[in-house]
Amino acid sequence: MAKPYYTPGSLSAAHYDMITGLDVRLRGDEDIYAGLVPEGGSVLELGAGTGRLTAGLAGRGHPIVGVDISPTMLAQAQARLAGLPEEVRARIQMVRGDMTSLDLKRTFDLVFLPFFTLAHVPAGAAWKNTFAVVARHMAEGALAACHLPRIEVMKLPPPAAKHLPVMDQPLPDGRRLLMFVKERTFREGVNRLDQVLEYAVAEPGGHIVQRSPERLTFYMSDPTPLAATAGLVLDRDPINLGDVGDVWVFRRA
Repeated sequence: MAKPYYTPGSLSAAHYDMITGLDVRLRGDEDIYAGLVPEGGSVLELGAGTGRLTAGLAGRGHPIVGVDISPTMLAQAQARLAGLPEEVRARIQMVRGDMTSLDLKRTFDLVFLPFFTLAHVPAGAAWKNTFAVVARHMAEGALAACHLPRIEVMKLPPPAAKHLPVMDQPLPDGRRLLMFVKERTFREGVNRLDQVLEYAVAEPGGHIVQRSPERLTFYMSDPTPLAATAGLVLDRDPINLGDVGDVWVFRRA
């Protein structure tokens, strides 16, 4: 039975940094977000994960609060931050919180949701509540950004050969991390993509010693009507990121 993605003990969480580091479709996302905030401006990151972008933006001089709901991800983020120079660490605060109800009682020059964070929850009340949270934390003149998947990519069929890995990468201990797409279905109307991705660890001889089937679900819809309920309007055309998603940028109406 598949467990939820990123849960404690899942291979997706344990090897998150390596997996995202291999994804060339994410390259340039830090530059996009850095370009949306003034020099030295403050940043709120919803769905900070293991702190990849949190650390990067702090390294560029921005004080930043990174929020995530997963204790597993936050623990990895703290380990990452421990290796940063002291002056960079001083700009970072990591918080456990729910993006649909968060209230930090302060505002920021940029609020952003990276790497399909918003798509993890249904495109209805959860999106509406999240946009309300985003607007609540925007300072005067601030921008908000969210990275969302493209419908046409979500509709792609699963690989024909489910027994062949779509990822095969070496681990530091000499073993290999594999990933198989076991299920992939798209539900029209609600624009919901359901996948079961099985991660596996294989010994040097190829024998698999650990399997972790995990369910990953994404939702997609035009975000502009729900953003409008929070008083936000589209600031510019969505920014293409890796041909699989776009960064939508909003401002106050």
